[in-house]
Amino acid sequence: MFLEPHFKGQRSGWIEVICGSMFSGKTEELIRRLKRAKIANQKVEIFKPKIDTRYDVQKVVSHDENFILAVPIDNSLKLLEMVDGIGVVGIDEAQFFDSDLPDVCQQLALQGKRVIVAGLDMDFKGRPFGPMPNLLSVAEYITKVHAICQHCGNLATHSYRLASEGSTVMLGEKNSYEARCRTCYTMGNILKLQTEP
Repeated sequence: MFLEPHFKGQRSGWIEVICGSMFSGKTEELIRRLKRAKIANQKVEIFKPKIDTRYDVQKVVSHDENFILAVPIDNSLKLLEMVDGIGVVGIDEAQFFDSDLPDVCQQLALQGKRVIVAGLDMDFKGRPFGPMPNLLSVAEYITKVHAICQHCGNLATHSYRLASEGSTVMLGEKNSYEARCRTCYTMGNILKLQTEP
């Protein structure tokens, strides 16, 4: 369980990363933390990649349809221009951002900001995804959330793509991906190889 850090008198910022597979509740947890910061009268702003238009152009929306207004941006350096006077910076779908995101987050933390980042830690091939590995290495707090495997009911750690293989970035919803445990993910990939022409 995550408890918001409270450092009496400390002026430094920090980075929190929420990661896991699809359908694990990453965005839900991000929204929860940002709403709590708003309740505490902290100045909050949330950003999302401009390419993510699945549910809404200007909202971060969880699969459970909870949402919070967000600013869509096309590169992470823009964050540095848009957070003056903001104490808590939220970033959703971090895996879709450019490789500058970890450095930008560190700069924001050095400015005394609480930076909360959510994203997929692995792509559909089970490889580290975008800037997430570097974000995980510089974060003070990491929360790995798990979905439930849609085949066996165990904890799911992988995002299994139902569609045939394509580019790594393929925005999808419940009809394009399943959350799977390591075993069911591997079995699914073996079956795909056996049935491909």
